[in-house]
Amino acid sequence: METTHPATAPPRRRVRRRWTAVAAAVLVTAGAALAVHLPAGAHDAAAPGYGRDDLRRDADAIRALGVTGVQARVTAGPGRDLVATSGVAEAGTDRPVPRNGYFRMASTGKALVATVVLQLVDEGRLSLDDTVARRLPGLVAGNGNDGRRITVRHLLQHTAGLHDDLPGYATPREYYAHRYDTYTPRQIVARAMRHRPDFAPGTGWGYSNTGYVLLDLIIEKVTGRPWHEEVEARVLAPLGMDRTYLPGGTPTLRTPHARAYQVFPSGARVDVTKVLVPDPGGYVSTTADVNRFFRGLLGGELLSPARLADMRDTVPVDEETRKFWPHGRYGLGLVHRPLSCGGGYWSHEGGEAGYITLNGATDDGGRAVTVSMSTALGDSPGSVLRQERAASALVDRALCGIPGTERDTSRPVAG
Repeated sequence: METTHPATAPPRRRVRRRWTAVAAAVLVTAGAALAVHLPAGAHDAAAPGYGRDDLRRDADAIRALGVTGVQARVTAGPGRDLVATSGVAEAGTDRPVPRNGYFRMASTGKALVATVVLQLVDEGRLSLDDTVARRLPGLVAGNGNDGRRITVRHLLQHTAGLHDDLPGYATPREYYAHRYDTYTPRQIVARAMRHRPDFAPGTGWGYSNTGYVLLDLIIEKVTGRPWHEEVEARVLAPLGMDRTYLPGGTPTLRTPHARAYQVFPSGARVDVTKVLVPDPGGYVSTTADVNRFFRGLLGGELLSPARLADMRDTVPVDEETRKFWPHGRYGLGLVHRPLSCGGGYWSHEGGEAGYITLNGATDDGGRAVTVSMSTALGDSPGSVLRQERAASALVDRALCGIPGTERDTSRPVAG
């Protein structure tokens, strides 16, 4: 595996990389293109009360914030998809957003890795209480880092205390200079080892991409195969996710796809479509495949009841992350967030190089929704938060069946 910029971190790390701005004149033009698609004869896939016009309005509200393109899909079963697109696939054109276009799923890929790890636990080949030192001797050591005290469960749940020091870019100049840089997994771990831990293992919560790099290496050590081959054989193939893939050393996506844009704190708006991203954040997917994954996982197609229960055993996230995930809790590669109508849903959002993706599925996987945005708004913390809230609102309303209301989308929606 070779990697470059860090995989999608949760909000506190993504803030630095999602700070992007969009030229207003271009976005006004982008908002003119809006389409909603429902297959002939298909039933409304959203919860009762939430229909195609509601999904259209919610997608349009996201676009109105300054997002070039939006695609959203609600799935309730085979042939029961509700799809909306808003904006354009490329700024300055009238080319529509593909209704099932490819995008980088970024940290949503962590849920794929966690699923493979838990399958290995089901098979008795790995234990959640195994230490990093047992599986990867000597790799996590120095500056107070001690692999003998960090377990597989800690890595999955971001409670290991490992400090992230992954390469990335915070300015357009850095993007152009480093977008094709590559690093081995062990180089990434070595960067983290230059820092003291953020907290002792098991005593706090802090999102760590480095922890999932270690899980990739553990999968390879246990199985004797590249970790991504295990994901393919154990998750993608069984679920028929044939449009989810790793691009490897290719910095572009398969067609069709919307181009991706990043707005930096300076206000510069940059097309960041061409870039090499790290694994597992390097996966490219579609809204249909992401919905299929969450429906299959929560529907019991991939894990035993005991392991799925382990996955849903959650802890509170830290204070900074709660700004983005109010009352959010993190399990083993899954996030639990409350629904406004009661209960909650499971998800794992992602964001990398302009593509921001939020998703969610009901407890039993009966309904799932994914929204992919092709612009990362990062000109200010407020822009980042407004984008997160607008996409979260779409997920909530689609799962709860809350009808939309007519609203003025000619200006940004207040957070």
